[in-house]
Amino acid sequence: MSRLSVAAACGHDVKRTLFLESHERMVKANPPGACPIATQLSLLQTAEGQTCGKCSPCRVGIPRMAELMRKLLAYEGDAATVDEIRRRAQLLADTGDCLVGRNAGQLMLDGLEAFASEFESHINEARCESGTEQPVPCVAQCPAHVNVPAYIALVREGDCPGAVKMVRKDNPFPTACALICEHPCEQYCRRQLLDASLNIRGIKKYAVDNAAADTVETPKRLAPTGKRVAVIGGGPSGLTCAYFCALMGHDVTVFEGRKQLGGMMRYGIPAYRFPRARLDEDLNAILGVGGITVEYEHQVANVDEMNKIAVEYDAVYVAVGAQGGKTLRMDGSDAEGVMSAVQLLERIGDYDYPDFNGKNVVVVGGGNVAMDCARTSVRAGAASVTVAYRRRIEDMTALPEEVEAAIAEGVEMATLQAPVRVEVDDQGRAAALVCQPQMIGPVKGGRPAPQAASKPEVSFPADVVLIAVGQAVQDMPFGEFGMQTQRSLFVADEFLQAKGYPNVFVGGDCQTGPKTAIMAIAAGKVAAGNIDAYLGYHHVVDCGAQVPPARPNNLVACGRVQVAERPARERKNDFEYVELPMSAEEAAQECARCLRCDHYGIGAVTGRRLEQW
Repeated sequence: MSRLSVAAACGHDVKRTLFLESHERMVKANPPGACPIATQLSLLQTAEGQTCGKCSPCRVGIPRMAELMRKLLAYEGDAATVDEIRRRAQLLADTGDCLVGRNAGQLMLDGLEAFASEFESHINEARCESGTEQPVPCVAQCPAHVNVPAYIALVREGDCPGAVKMVRKDNPFPTACALICEHPCEQYCRRQLLDASLNIRGIKKYAVDNAAADTVETPKRLAPTGKRVAVIGGGPSGLTCAYFCALMGHDVTVFEGRKQLGGMMRYGIPAYRFPRARLDEDLNAILGVGGITVEYEHQVANVDEMNKIAVEYDAVYVAVGAQGGKTLRMDGSDAEGVMSAVQLLERIGDYDYPDFNGKNVVVVGGGNVAMDCARTSVRAGAASVTVAYRRRIEDMTALPEEVEAAIAEGVEMATLQAPVRVEVDDQGRAAALVCQPQMIGPVKGGRPAPQAASKPEVSFPADVVLIAVGQAVQDMPFGEFGMQTQRSLFVADEFLQAKGYPNVFVGGDCQTGPKTAIMAIAAGKVAAGNIDAYLGYHHVVDCGAQVPPARPNNLVACGRVQVAERPARERKNDFEYVELPMSAEEAAQECARCLRCDHYGIGAVTGRRLEQW
């Protein structure tokens, strides 16, 4: 090959790579709420461009399916159209010569099943299914639907107190979410089309670092309604419900079984990630609204008391969380030194820190709680800390940054290791965790499933074994009271009403299973609105902040500002907060990267700009 042709070929490859990278960015930024049929058509057209045309199911079938999909998008299709698509997709999935065709066929079959109601709506009602639209991605992905562009714009204008007020319009825990939220709002940020998603959590952290939540005025309570609401559980979901109900003029009593409020935010997250003083800033602001009475160390423990509460109060919100620790059924699981992750984190919530000095600690699990336990054990003086996980690192449900931080602090990741038993010494104390090596296998439930490998067992020295494989809901006495449960989770309808009890609502982890703090907060917000409607009202609360006018977009590619942390060699020796403040210069640059999709994007097209919400 001549030099000229080599150069030409290389140039073509570079252009092709850039083209594919551009399309990959489009996929990453594909907004939630888009019409599934339109999305499927675009993927089908990509497959059409990849096919070699060798086999007829692919050469003929894909263009024909694309033609039929365009017909459905134009609301001109019928049931026969869908039937033909299904037949051709099945033929392609079964007989395609290569994965281009087979994947295209299977993708179409999966879409026909997953979005059956969408196809029916296009056929029978000549429109997209109700709720299908293209909202602002960051707002749509936030479970509490916080107006993200608005508070970013306020921070950009230097109004951090206004930003806190804007967050509290939908979420009374601005500090908590600034420090510990898993930031799903960043997942489909359209800035990815240019460079990288905004550091939305970092911007919020800058706001609360410069305007503490308990120094920012909360909205004024509306006129008293004379209605009484009981909230059982003082965690993120219960307190969110209490906050909004109190603002609406209802009198709220919170029954909290522990010495302090906060739920798993206090008793499940170590102080180095979420200092208790910062949690108290949010709690002080919530209680400062007025109209909220807290009964500490008052656990609703029997049916008679639950019956009494349901009668005396106009509405009841059960938000007891999932605060029980799950265990593993294996020999030695009851040995001294074996405990659940919940037990450990609960202790440090009341400042009772363990002494693991010189001990070998093994943590079982791969989620954020497992990382919390591992990093806590390092700070408690452990001689060695190992995380035993039956899958690979990339399969862990923990945030990647949490895994990276744990490794930097000296935690060893023993992956593809399934616990078999705990070996004990002569005194009945834990001595080692024995694991069976695994090999990764076929995908099940969206993740590759592990299976036993033909390898000898591995023994990890372990004076302490921490089980971090999930949390359980303690349903007593609510089950005896008559609230329905399914797999130990409370059953509620779409309005979070407990079946059979119109004035009893339920939400948060006890209804969904263990989730994130922001999802619990979202449930509390929804419950408060539904309780208000149940009581015969439709209150609207003014947050006290206005959305600034949109500035012209900055479309110059720019790196994402990251929140820096204290050096691992320093932070691993104490329980002080690990993240460092973002500077004003960094915050201004990051805020300037926001594309204001509410103004320049779909918000402007639909006339539903977020400042009108």
